[in-house]
Amino acid sequence: MARKISEVQSQLKQSLPGIRWVSREGLHFTLKFLGAVREEKIVPIVDALQEVVPATPRFSIVGRGIGVFPDIRRARVLWVGLAAEPLAPLAMKVEKALEPVGFAPEKRSFRPHLTIGRWRNFDGERELLQREIERWRQYDFGETWVEEVVLFQSIVKPEGAVYSPLQVIPLGQQTTALQCKM
Repeated sequence: MARKISEVQSQLKQSLPGIRWVSREGLHFTLKFLGAVREEKIVPIVDALQEVVPATPRFSIVGRGIGVFPDIRRARVLWVGLAAEPLAPLAMKVEKALEPVGFAPEKRSFRPHLTIGRWRNFDGERELLQREIERWRQYDFGETWVEEVVLFQSIVKPEGAVYSPLQVIPLGQQTTALQCKM
């Protein structure tokens, strides 16, 4: 999936100026954005995540199509859509687990995506952007496995965010069983 995203980014660079592109190594999706977090909250966050993340088996995720947030008139984020059956339930479990730690539930609905680029101020041609979105709307970026949840610290710099992992929590193992009915 990451290779195909890089290939599409290269093509889009020609037609969509003014975007800061996310590097292949920086691609990730967010289950819950926590904002500024005091250091003493890290352990309770990790403990809460340890309660729910391992209960979800590893799963595959599919990338399909591109779009923008918040909308075509005020484009700030260019994204690749993501689909996987366990993704929304996992996000909901994380949401509920972090509520007692002091994080309010997200008001917006969960929209799984990979951010592939950001505009500081979109000042391009909306018609051109709309054509590119239509061109890539059903593009299949492929499939990859999700094996862990990472609690990241994000440091915003002029050239983009730098992510440092604070804790890695593996998803549960896929299991197969033979059962005999008597």
